[in-house]
Amino acid sequence: MSTQAVVRALEKIQYTIRGIPPNVDEALRQEAMRRNISFNQLIVEELTSISGVSGRTYRSLAGIAGQWEEDAEFDKVLEEQRKIDVSLWQ
Repeated sequence: MSTQAVVRALEKIQYTIRGIPPNVDEALRQEAMRRNISFNQLIVEELTSISGVSGRTYRSLAGIAGQWEEDAEFDKVLEEQRKIDVSLWQ
């Protein structure tokens, strides 16, 4: 990644959007309240979502998918951990 690309990735850009219908504004503000996030965060999340660009980097798990092997000893340890000691909950 070039230095310019790194600087651009760290830069935050500010938008001014005009002409939002009142009913759209109200719906967006209600959605922000429902999600318990700021109005700004809602707009950033929605723009990120519809742009198809993610702010996160994901690592492919294709190389390990389907590679699980049964292990009786491991299953035994898990079973022991799943036992509930009722005396601790009284």
